[in-house]
Amino acid sequence: MFSNSHHKKLIISLFFLFLINISLAQKLPADSLTSKQKLIRKSLLLGSMTAYTVGSLTLLDLIWYQPYQTTSFHFFNDNAQWCQMDKCGHGFSAYSSARLITQSMEWAGFETSAFKTGLGHLSTGALKWAGFSRKQSIFIGQAFGLLYLSSVEIMDGFSKEWGFSWGDEVANFAGGFAFSLQQYYWKEQRIQLKFSYHQTSFPAYRPNILGNNSVEQIIKDYNGQTYWLSINIASFLKKEAKFPKWLNVAFGYGATNMISGKNNLIIYPDGTTATNPVNNQTEIIDKNGQTNFFYRYRKYYFSLDIDLTKIKTKSRFLKSVFSAFNCFKLSFPSIEFDKYGTHFKPFYF
Repeated sequence: MFSNSHHKKLIISLFFLFLINISLAQKLPADSLTSKQKLIRKSLLLGSMTAYTVGSLTLLDLIWYQPYQTTSFHFFNDNAQWCQMDKCGHGFSAYSSARLITQSMEWAGFETSAFKTGLGHLSTGALKWAGFSRKQSIFIGQAFGLLYLSSVEIMDGFSKEWGFSWGDEVANFAGGFAFSLQQYYWKEQRIQLKFSYHQTSFPAYRPNILGNNSVEQIIKDYNGQTYWLSINIASFLKKEAKFPKWLNVAFGYGATNMISGKNNLIIYPDGTTATNPVNNQTEIIDKNGQTNFFYRYRKYYFSLDIDLTKIKTKSRFLKSVFSAFNCFKLSFPSIEFDKYGTHFKPFYF
């Protein structure tokens, strides 16, 4: 279940990995190190990975889980909720962490990895920095990623508030696999998973669920989120082709009118809910007895994008910044397709 707390967990992890990625870009590359320097890096990296795993999971238990009642391990099927926007969020988070981990592990002397998921890729890049071989990097990095993400899901499974979601686990694996497959065969990311967000009016109806402020709404309000496949056309063409190497085409997915995870609820003024027999409809009854109806539906987009990693610069710092921020889809004119027709958006984000 990609709950609000689960959002925050992944975002906190990505934030720290982003800072690591920026700082490591300034360090010596692995091939310029002595054996002693590589040994120091390996020890530093593996110790840091162990401390990060134990420390962050312990902190998550204290902050997110202990305030809620625990129970025996159980599963929770939330695959039909939020028009699957939460599953897109899991896949995007796993893919993005994979990119950041790979860059960190390259700094550490490890080879970049393939065929595993999530945070393991980021650790694999750091392993390269430390001087490990490609096979060692793949095994250690991916074991770390699989252990970390699965541990969070297992902790959800013991919480009465949530539960272990196989849909989330599959989405985590799919996001990491999307990175690994490309890294293995192409040694680059020709098809990137990206994210964009714009504010909507929906949080005003349920701020406790969709966010009380603009920062929370980026995390909680699925109505304003769009997930993209950004494809670099030039990478599929011959080297002599004159197509701009930085220009991508992007295909997006989003949904709107989502006030709750389930699509057939009646929400009363005191926050209690009841099942609504009308499918694909949510009702909110306010304190004055007025009823607002919300009919959720999906949206699809076509747009252009920029691959920031293809912008030439001699600055290692700028390269790292461009790579880190390349997970965000830039604003471009877009064409929207939904149940009501086709719409042109001059600047959509």
